[in-house]
Amino acid sequence: MKVKVVTRILEANDRIAVENRKLFDDAGVYVVNLMSAPGAGKTSLIEQTIKKLHTKLAVGVIEGDISGTDDAQRIENLGIPVVQINTGSACHLDANMINEVIPDLPLENIALLIIENVGNLVCPAEFKVGENMKAMILSITEGDDKPLKYPLMFQESSVLILNKIDLLPYTNANMEKIKKDSLSLNPSMKIFEVSCTTGEGIDEWTEWLQSTATQS
Repeated sequence: MKVKVVTRILEANDRIAVENRKLFDDAGVYVVNLMSAPGAGKTSLIEQTIKKLHTKLAVGVIEGDISGTDDAQRIENLGIPVVQINTGSACHLDANMINEVIPDLPLENIALLIIENVGNLVCPAEFKVGENMKAMILSITEGDDKPLKYPLMFQESSVLILNKIDLLPYTNANMEKIKKDSLSLNPSMKIFEVSCTTGEGIDEWTEWLQSTATQS
């Protein structure tokens, strides 16, 4: 019975995700669903991405958190349209949550929409929200065992962003193991190595994102 219930929930979510995607496509908006564990650097990466792309692409953001508005305030301080979703106890955003806030966004003035999902390495990967692409951030401080521990996240993501590489000398993380294990789960995954603190690798990430968003 539990399997049937979960299946119905996911099917209903997928139907709404299709509706969301049509709204975004009709408005010419490219959507990235950005996922990670808590503290991996999603908001910092979004800030760096905005700073690099705002003169080239009009960016909007949906912030997902269990509670609080700190991250949304950081984005708003950059002069970017942002909507906050507080899920209460839910560990992920779903298509219906996104559908409810779409009217609050000036889609006609947005070319790239970044959805910052709730910090969690499990649930967000299961729920489509109408995105063009799922991307995930893994902080190297989390260790090199995460791809094989949380395979679905890596299988579902088109992009893996390895963040905080400036801290690599102070960890036991093996970057080559992370990349090898990630690619074993998803051979087509695109991998970027960045530091949101030093700026290393940000240009490569944003240039690729701009090219992908404008060619879609």
